[in-house]
Amino acid sequence: MTPHNPDKSIATRFRYAIVLTLVTLVAEVVGGIWTNSLALLSDAAHVFLDLFALLLSLGAIKLAGLPSSETRTFGWHRAEVFASFINGVSIFLIAFGILYEAAGRLLHPEPVNSLPMFVIAVIGLIMNLIAASALHQHSHDDLNVHSAFLHVIGDAAASVGVIVGGVVMYVSHWYVLDALISIGIGCVVFFGAWRVLRESTHILLEGVPRGLQVSEIAGSIRSVPGVQDIHHLNVWSICSHIVALSAHLDVRDDFKWQQADVIHEVEHMLLDRYHITHTTLQVECSACQTRPIIKDLNHATHHHHGHAH
Repeated sequence: MTPHNPDKSIATRFRYAIVLTLVTLVAEVVGGIWTNSLALLSDAAHVFLDLFALLLSLGAIKLAGLPSSETRTFGWHRAEVFASFINGVSIFLIAFGILYEAAGRLLHPEPVNSLPMFVIAVIGLIMNLIAASALHQHSHDDLNVHSAFLHVIGDAAASVGVIVGGVVMYVSHWYVLDALISIGIGCVVFFGAWRVLRESTHILLEGVPRGLQVSEIAGSIRSVPGVQDIHHLNVWSICSHIVALSAHLDVRDDFKWQQADVIHEVEHMLLDRYHITHTTLQVECSACQTRPIIKDLNHATHHHHGHAH
């Protein structure tokens, strides 16, 4: 079974949000250097993390349209996960840099040009809100869009923090606040990077997708009429939006002539209940009944013929 093609309007809205987020990123990097505001630069790192998430979401839509080949039978979907891992590592290092610089400014506060800082943060907030409105329409129907929508809302919340800091520093000249805001945003970036690393590593290691339980899925498959038992069940993610499953089914004797119908029912149940879109189901005989639900994998012994060693 193959996933449906994403709506083209979703891709258009992603491009719109990416352009707005990119404008915010450039404004905050330039503004952070100009105003000497570490808080703006920290927020720029947060925006960069979310810009990459938006690019990955758009990339996932594009990759879904690329055909599989003899050398890549799953297509290019796993490239999204690899890119996420690289992004997570880079943002992880940026977060450490932010926290290190902020710690130095706590001990030795530096003056910040707070008025331009405030103006740039307001521009960033407006851009984030426009981008969020562009994604909101599809955020309830598509998990990919919903995730991107939450990223943009997170950026907007960080911008509000920078705006408040800019006002306080403009009135009080309490520049330590710039470092404190930076530490807060740095922690958000740090945990965001950790989440990306954790999820991408889990997928690369063929882990069971979060939120799914093998025992529950096995029970659901057994409940399908005609299925007597299930063995050698594997559940994994091809990328963040495609879940795959393979299993051996033991079909009851009185359903032997309806095996195709049984498989069809199992596939539809897995799609409707667990959003599993790629299934490989093999019907087995009763000799498999004693085999475990989850099969241990062992390295195969390679036999060499006709070679002297």
